[in-house]
Amino acid sequence: MDAIIYHNAKCGTSRNTLALIRNAGIEPTVIDYLATPPSKDDLKAMIAAAGLSVRAALREKDTPYTTLGLDDPSLSDDALLDHMLAEPILINRPFVKTPLGTRLCRPSELVLDILPDTHKGAFAKEDGEKVIGEDGKRLA
Repeated sequence: MDAIIYHNAKCGTSRNTLALIRNAGIEPTVIDYLATPPSKDDLKAMIAAAGLSVRAALREKDTPYTTLGLDDPSLSDDALLDHMLAEPILINRPFVKTPLGTRLCRPSELVLDILPDTHKGAFAKEDGEKVIGEDGKRLA
């Protein structure tokens, strides 16, 4: 199965999501979206495919969200997308695309909704939370 993850290696949620994909026996295409952000059209399509509004795909924590005044409800989706592309840290992460769908995987186990049931055994997040049991079945 093809899978793409828009990844930030410094983010624990993103690392857990990548590990869950690999636990399913899939080696995804990993895109460091901070260095290589998607095009505006691709970002817009990915957000829509995930069933989100542009505002819901904005990251506030540890970003210039407040400094840039992005909490202004009058800002259009196009304006928000332009800010996200100018400052990719504003794109919430990780987004994952597979043939089964697109998700913003916060929490990381949301990726399980778009992966086949092919897990190679137990899986626990970095914090120890168990997500996949010894039988390879989802716990949460």
